[in-house]
Amino acid sequence: MIFLGLDLGSVTCGVSLSMTGMIAETYCTVRFKPDDYDTCLDRILEIVEKEKPDEIVLGLPLHMNGDVGERAEICLEFGRVLEQESGVRVIMRDERQTTMDAEAILLEADVSRKKRKKVIDQMAAVQILQGYLDSRGN
Repeated sequence: MIFLGLDLGSVTCGVSLSMTGMIAETYCTVRFKPDDYDTCLDRILEIVEKEKPDEIVLGLPLHMNGDVGERAEICLEFGRVLEQESGVRVIMRDERQTTMDAEAILLEADVSRKKRKKVIDQMAAVQILQGYLDSRGN
């Protein structure tokens, strides 16, 4: 099975991919104008068409207490539209801490600040997707 992982922000969407269902890898960062989710959706749909994932895992940015806030509502709506437009099942995955975890990994690897900024969204998407893959027992 092929899986796509997404970390949706307000101006970027980190994308990760797993061709094996075991290991998530960085794929790309989709950049768009602030809150222009239509442009983001179009680009993600192009990736879905190219890579043909069996499932898409979209990070859900819940508040630390588990509440659904504005960012999470945006992600839930994006996920609904993406599933409808692509015909691919979208799984929402709690993403609390993923960006901080990705940052810690990049810092430990001694990646420069400039390079971290370029790949942080992709690394967060890897964390989201890998967490899902691991939860499946792979």
